[in-house]
Amino acid sequence: MAYEIITDSTSNLPDALIEQYGLQVLALEFIVDGVSFRGYTEGEETDNKQYYKMMREGKVVKTSLVNAKEATTVLRACFDKGHDVLYLGFDSALSGSYEATSNVMRQIQSEDYPDRKLRCVDSLAAALGHGLFVTEAAKRRDKGMSLDDLADWAEASVLEFAHWFTVEDLKYLQRGGRLSKGVAIAGTLLNIKPVLHVDEIGRLVPVEKVRGRKKSIQSLFEHYEKSAREPRAEMPVYISHGDCLEDAEQLAEMIKAKYGAKDVVINYLDPVIGAHSGPGTLALFFLTDEER
Repeated sequence: MAYEIITDSTSNLPDALIEQYGLQVLALEFIVDGVSFRGYTEGEETDNKQYYKMMREGKVVKTSLVNAKEATTVLRACFDKGHDVLYLGFDSALSGSYEATSNVMRQIQSEDYPDRKLRCVDSLAAALGHGLFVTEAAKRRDKGMSLDDLADWAEASVLEFAHWFTVEDLKYLQRGGRLSKGVAIAGTLLNIKPVLHVDEIGRLVPVEKVRGRKKSIQSLFEHYEKSAREPRAEMPVYISHGDCLEDAEQLAEMIKAKYGAKDVVINYLDPVIGAHSGPGTLALFFLTDEER
């Protein structure tokens, strides 16, 4: 029986990949000066550069969860077509969106569509790490994997997706409570750049500190070297950036030059996530045999 994959705009997937895999995308929203913006709107080009300009100008970006009404509308449309649904949601350790959305979906399915099947999986992933998780699922669906088998694969495989990133401006991590004010000030004065990853329960965890942007990019590359899955030339590499495309392209070229990676996707970091890490955020995602 046919089924569809629903995910969130925080998966940061380029519009072309959303279309290629026929994904249904629920938009998280962010608010600037009281005006709400959607992370994704079907049929409209997604352009996030303007929001990073706002952040650099000092605008504070606030964020919200998936709208329950939109989740309801999208789910009902799938069920009304006679399709079942796999929902792959945004990391529950970083947002309440997965819990709220999956609860709404389960209630609708139970009460109004008891003959339809719904599986919900917490990706424990963010940004293009979430996007990589979704596209790997979509590839398996397109090869004929059943809904239950795919959901089981997704639940068993979440820790095989490595997330590494660094930031340019420490004030955003400090504002979100991930660094103390004193550490952020000292780090800024010393040009310290933290390197962080998403751990086994989806939390954002600092792993090391390096001095300078060049070394932080090198550190991301070294983590790829240590644990990326073989054969590396055939494995996908996804890179999210907070309006620092040149750095993202530099990291991509380092990986391509040494390991011959062919499937490399670069895209903007969604402002819903970027609001908490700031302009200059650079994130690297890949498959690994060493569970995070």
